Amino acid sequence: MKLTLFDLDYTLLPIDSDYAWGVYTSSIGWTDSVHFDRRNDEFYAQYKAGTLDIRTYVRFATEAMRRQGAINSEAAYDRFMSTVVQKAIKPQAQALVAQHQQAGDAVIIITATNEFVTRPIARVFGVDDLIAVELERDIVPGGTGWITGEIRGVPSFREGKITRVEQWLAGHQLKWGDVESTFYTDSINDLSLMERVTHPVATNPDERLRAIAIERGWRILDLF
Repeated sequence: MKLTLFDLDYTLLPIDSDYAWGVYTSSIGWTDSVHFDRRNDEFYAQYKAGTLDIRTYVRFATEAMRRQGAINSEAAYDRFMSTVVQKAIKPQAQALVAQHQQAGDAVIIITATNEFVTRPIARVFGVDDLIAVELERDIVPGGTGWITGEIRGVPSFREGKITRVEQWLAGHQLKWGDVESTFYTDSINDLSLMERVTHPVATNPDERLRAIAIERGWRILDLF
């Protein structure tokens, strides 16, 4: 079985969808733009440096959505998709995904961005299997059923991506040795998964990942 994994932000998209969603919600008045943008930039710098606490970040990133509720959040996200994300999707990225699908590969988008932000984007790429940060919901009696700001299960971040892929494999009665795996990513945060797959592809790589890819002879793809 051939398994192809794609990171999302800066790999298939030339933007960070989570960061862009935060900027968008700030622009429509859901947060104080000065305070929010400063904190958003701080978290993004931590992500690039490999020091991000994913649980703290998710609480921050979902705070405005929790206040607004499901109906307002979903309506705003629809507008965000049409005005920001759709314009950012490039034909060469869609063609790359389609190439693997047409070859009969099992294709998964695996991202450290949460499922609320990424599920609609995965659909645009025609990918049904999404491994994203899953959000806990308030499902106790009398609860709203909306997100709580906490993460459910293992976050698909750094080494957690390996765990989540292994869970997917186990759900299909498979192990790593049963698949020929390819992983496309831009980020040094994904180094552990890059080292685990059969074919690592450094895609639009950040400076540190590019240096490692060159040193180890990994394929480098500058998609954008």
